[in-house]
Amino acid sequence: MPESLLKLVMPAAVLMLMVSVGMSLDVRELISNWRRLTPTLWAKLLLATFLVPPACALALGMVLPLGLPALAGLFLVSVAPGAPLMTRGAAKRGFNMQMAASYQVWGALLTPLMIPVLVAAASTLYGHGIWLSPLKLMEIVALQQFAPLLAGLALVHWWPPIANRLQGPLNLLGNLFLTTGVVGLLWKLGPALRQVSPWVPVAALLLAVVCMAAGLLLLGKGTQTVQTLAVSNVNRHVGLAMLLSGQDFHNPRMIPAIASYALAAVLVMTVFAWIVRRGGVAATDSSKVSP
Repeated sequence: MPESLLKLVMPAAVLMLMVSVGMSLDVRELISNWRRLTPTLWAKLLLATFLVPPACALALGMVLPLGLPALAGLFLVSVAPGAPLMTRGAAKRGFNMQMAASYQVWGALLTPLMIPVLVAAASTLYGHGIWLSPLKLMEIVALQQFAPLLAGLALVHWWPPIANRLQGPLNLLGNLFLTTGVVGLLWKLGPALRQVSPWVPVAALLLAVVCMAAGLLLLGKGTQTVQTLAVSNVNRHVGLAMLLSGQDFHNPRMIPAIASYALAAVLVMTVFAWIVRRGGVAATDSSKVSP
């Protein structure tokens, strides 16, 4: 697939799927999920989302021979929560879509504040002073997440018959475009992936497991709410990490590590969903999270 076409396919897939997600959201339940969490739980969620993953990425770089570009790629993934397709992914795996949406909006709001600080702090450890523009991050989040979500909500509110007819086709086309884009990206990265150290996928898998464990261990009992937040924590914003690796770091050697995490995250989420369905983890839908 030509690179110019690939750059159009992936954003189109995200746009269609996020509009479809917006049509499925219940704003009252989304806000209710925010009110449900106590200040202590918000602090734990902040720790699990924005502090534990980057600390894990840096630790993996110290104990495994990853190389600086691969470490930087994993670090970018670790500081970027809330993948645009997270809500749909959580729903497909049987978790609480409304809770996933609440987490996604919360993470998107904090992304422009947290990523510049975390990247600046980590870069000083390696003798660099890197500062990412919060305004640029706000623009990316607004275009990729909030604008299509609001469009979906507006369609449901003002034109419900049209929204009902569009939701299924949008979801189908979005998934088709997404699959095509992922296959095209892997094909494009083929030579680079063959040159990646075997430790990079291992580190990506360990990072995904830590993201899952952070949510499960810090937030309390294994209710459906906690499980949904843990799954959401694994689903980092790979697209944003790839964008930053090109625009701000100008280093394509980061991309194989980011792609490795994308595959590792799908594996971890799929295995966890299978365990939940088999009854290995309590899956009761509780409205509370243990403090």
